[in-house]
Amino acid sequence: MIALTVSLQVVPGRRDAFLAAIREQAERSFTDEPGCRYFDVVCDLADDHHFVFHELYDDEAAVDAHRAAPHYPAWQRAVAAYVVPGSRVTTLSRLLFHHS
Repeated sequence: MIALTVSLQVVPGRRDAFLAAIREQAERSFTDEPGCRYFDVVCDLADDHHFVFHELYDDEAAVDAHRAAPHYPAWQRAVAAYVVPGSRVTTLSRLLFHHS
């Protein structure tokens, strides 16, 4: 299993539009991509414009399929419009254990 963690900062005044875009991205990833096991979106308690995504995929091929999915270009446009440039940090890791 491959964990994908994304941390980013949303441009002030763009939070609602960002939330609509990430809700769509997360939902489509989970429902339309067989290799996506979960896609959680969390918001920092101290900064309501800082978000972290916790995503889990079957393998690296599933991550590649995620990035090639038909809905992914819309997400890239949302990033360009709503995310503070340079604030997005993406980390790929191997899942060692998970508590359900």
